[in-house]
Amino acid sequence: MTLLLADFDLVGFVSTLSMNVMAVAMLFSLVRLFRGPSVPDRVIALDLIAALSVGIIAIYSIGNDEPMLLRAGIVVALVVFIGTVAFAMFVEKRGRE
Repeated sequence: MTLLLADFDLVGFVSTLSMNVMAVAMLFSLVRLFRGPSVPDRVIALDLIAALSVGIIAIYSIGNDEPMLLRAGIVVALVVFIGTVAFAMFVEKRGRE
């Protein structure tokens, strides 16, 4: 039996593999989100989950040739960034008081 490389879908294989790895990373982040000893740990875990979600959206977009989803991923990334900056400002002001 010969292996035909022409029939092998490399983009599909890599996108499936990377989405599975990101899903496992998201599960570990969920554990940190629920168990985290402090509020900043939980916020960082939530930020990581959002970043992994953006990565999954991007991989899905590339794997299925749907470039419009990249715009949704960019919007999610910007909203998460603004939320992280707002939390950092909150922690900084709380530390001064």
